[in-house]
Amino acid sequence: VTIYVLEGTPPARIYQVKAADPENAKLKYSLLPASVPFSVFENGTIFSRKEFDYEKDPHCYFLNITVTDPDGLNSTRTVNIKIININDERPYFITKQRIYRIPEEQSLHTVVANVSAKDPDDEGSPSRLFYSIQSSHRYFSINSLTGVLQVTGRIDRDALPLQLHPNISLIVRVEDSPSGGHDNELEITIIIDDINDNPPECNPSTFRKEANENTAAGTFLLELRNYCKDIDVDPSNNRFNFTGLSGFGSNNFALESTLSGRLVMTESIDLENRANLGVEVYALTVRVQDIASPNYSNIIYIYIRIKPVNEFFPVFSNLSYVFNVPEIAKGTSHRKIEGVKDLWESPAQLMLRVSWVHHRRVNARDKDRPPSVITYSIIAGGGTRNYANIFWISPTKGHLKILARLDYETAQKHILTVQASDQEKTATASVTVNVLEVNDEEPVCLPNFYSFQIPVSLSVGTNINGFRIECQDRDSEPRSFRYFINEGNVNNHFTFSPSAGSNTSRLILKSRFDYESGLDTNWIYRLRVYITDDNLLSARDKTTRLVKTGTVTLSIRVIPNPTTVVTTTPGFTLVTKRENLYSGSAWYVPFVITLGSLLLLGLLGYLGLLLATWLRTRCSPARRAHSTPPINAPEKKKPKKDVVVTMTKLNTVFDGEARDPVTGRMYEFNTQSGARRWKKSNEPLQPEPALQVTSSAKDDSGQGTGRAEAPSKKEPSENRKKLTAETKPASKLTEGQ
Repeated sequence: VTIYVLEGTPPARIYQVKAADPENAKLKYSLLPASVPFSVFENGTIFSRKEFDYEKDPHCYFLNITVTDPDGLNSTRTVNIKIININDERPYFITKQRIYRIPEEQSLHTVVANVSAKDPDDEGSPSRLFYSIQSSHRYFSINSLTGVLQVTGRIDRDALPLQLHPNISLIVRVEDSPSGGHDNELEITIIIDDINDNPPECNPSTFRKEANENTAAGTFLLELRNYCKDIDVDPSNNRFNFTGLSGFGSNNFALESTLSGRLVMTESIDLENRANLGVEVYALTVRVQDIASPNYSNIIYIYIRIKPVNEFFPVFSNLSYVFNVPEIAKGTSHRKIEGVKDLWESPAQLMLRVSWVHHRRVNARDKDRPPSVITYSIIAGGGTRNYANIFWISPTKGHLKILARLDYETAQKHILTVQASDQEKTATASVTVNVLEVNDEEPVCLPNFYSFQIPVSLSVGTNINGFRIECQDRDSEPRSFRYFINEGNVNNHFTFSPSAGSNTSRLILKSRFDYESGLDTNWIYRLRVYITDDNLLSARDKTTRLVKTGTVTLSIRVIPNPTTVVTTTPGFTLVTKRENLYSGSAWYVPFVITLGSLLLLGLLGYLGLLLATWLRTRCSPARRAHSTPPINAPEKKKPKKDVVVTMTKLNTVFDGEARDPVTGRMYEFNTQSGARRWKKSNEPLQPEPALQVTSSAKDDSGQGTGRAEAPSKKEPSENRKKLTAETKPASKLTEGQ
């Protein structure tokens, strides 16, 4: 067993020895040698009897511990006790130098000083001390075990903060324990000396200047000293001058002074002069160099661009251009890749269009050097009634392109005015585009659709229903037409005569119908007639030249004889779907249909208004009679008037009854005259005399008024009481009566 005891530890229990006996007898412990400063108790506890000093006392003790039972049997073991040294003394520096001087820009790991110290605790043996700089430093570091102070960062005397404060102070600390024991400190001052380590710098180091080609000799261009400096701190190290002007064309320039670095032009430069080889940019170099050793230097680059002066007008290669182009040349936009074939183009069309695109261009130049960038534009001409501009010119290459399809039948020639511009000066040229005629119009026939019926017994050779078509072609003569039926001519019953060489042809029945034997089964024929304009072309020309085709559609229904049995297929229903397809040019068809529909709706609305007015005038009295329920209304007092009443006795039959919507009571009415009366409960319908009274009254002014009154609203008995002169044809009654 090894036991470690720190020096300076006061007497105390340091270890407990444990032993065991098989008979569980009581054991006794003893210690040898007796001279050691330790004791053992009977229970095996070891105690130290003094406070140890590592520097004075032995560093190690060996104790023999014996354990004995009552029978005298024993066992011995050795315990090794080591005294551990503790740090109880401060280290001290043995280095005497405090100030060091070094030049700037020392290489890394350069040794500046060797700092050393000693620890009294380690007398007679190497000290185990640890060195450090009190605060982290950007320029120096110290070896923690050896105390060597060395450079660990760039030391630049010409940069801040050393530019203003070249002295560096360091606090070096020495410790006798890495975990923080006794320590001591030492202040060291390091002075940084300036050296000539920087070349003169120019910002910028590259200059770009411009001068016109007609700039006069002696013109000042640049003063270099305004842009250059040397950052060395010592004045003896920061002086410089300018030398060594060189480069292509340097004979045209010179340095007026090596101190100022003024650059001047010695002679003008004419770019059109062949002796100058048309050079626009001159590249010059100037050396800026330290006067002090080791004479550091830098190179300044100067680029002088000679700006051309626009002195000449553009000149076209021709005063006028004449181009021939077929009318089928398809319009192209400048975004389209030239020469790419469209799906609808034939080989002949593609060849003509590519020829036009690649070989029709205008060209202009001027004598300025370098050549000016010339842009082309169309300033006049090239338009039609439908298109403001049908030509486009490439602004940079002068290629003419077509924006819309040319039409020989509309315009045979287009005259353009093309302008060439170098941004300042312009020139114009005339371009004539002759449109070459090409067969690009298809035959147009009337009617282009026709539907009719023919009897099944029609004779062969008959002109069917007298039908004929007449065709026109804007670029082909009538003798070039050829007619043939391409679709729908089942069993070849129909043909056209003449089949070629005329602009008029008739539909002929070529063979008779045979439905009885089952040869013919179709009763409706839809013929697709093609009209081409290649009748006058040879077989070779038809494959190389353009051929246009017109179409006519005919619908023919065959009418069977009354005795003819039309065969049908049981279980099938033939559904014919017919669609009206209008081309883009037939815009008038939906327009006419819409306009006719609106007019028809307006007419129907007007007729309905007239009918409603007529019904209101004929039926309004009856409706007013029905709509007014017999309600007793109080009589209004009126001024005195003389009233003449003419009474006629009428026998009224009430043959209808209804319920008043206001009071809910039942009333009777006459369907012819509209007379009404309230109905009594359980009273059957019966005739009732009624009076029609016509009165004429005169007011105080003497004017007469007339009024027709309905029968009285009171009960019949009350009416008989009120009227006392029923049998008289006429009588004068006062209003009080």
